[in-house]
Amino acid sequence: MADDRPARGAPREGRARRPVGATARRRGPRLTRTRSRAGSVVAATGGFLGVSSTRRAAVLAVVVCAIALTVSVPLRNYVAQQQELAAVTAQQRALQREVDELAAEQARLADPAVVAAEARSRLGYASPGETPYVVQLPQGPAAPEVAGLFRDQPWYDRLWREVREGAPP
Repeated sequence: MADDRPARGAPREGRARRPVGATARRRGPRLTRTRSRAGSVVAATGGFLGVSSTRRAAVLAVVVCAIALTVSVPLRNYVAQQQELAAVTAQQRALQREVDELAAEQARLADPAVVAAEARSRLGYASPGETPYVVQLPQGPAAPEVAGLFRDQPWYDRLWREVREGAPP
């Protein structure tokens, strides 16, 4: 079987052969030249790293959102802890004031004369040999029982009458 392929290094059909000393052309981003209305030359490229500015902006927006979401949870926890710390500190100060007041009251009641005075005023105690007197003031005139006058009426009639006329004193 005869080989129809050309020999190695032989020129192919339909293609021009490069000279031996020529270097291979690099295939990079192609610059296209267009003219704007003002007549200046504008070179359009594929952008930085071959990405258009719109895509770069979209990627930047996604990165900023990811950073914001990553930072927001710890920041929220920090703020909540600071508020809780402030509330606990205020509560601790209030309790400390109460402890100080109770310690002062305890020191005041450590004196036997104060305890005797409290026993006389609050409990009505008397020392041995003293005669206690209890003064009772006379009662004012008794108010007539108004509710007894209307006992034969149902409760809703009495309620309606009190709403119209006012409750009895």
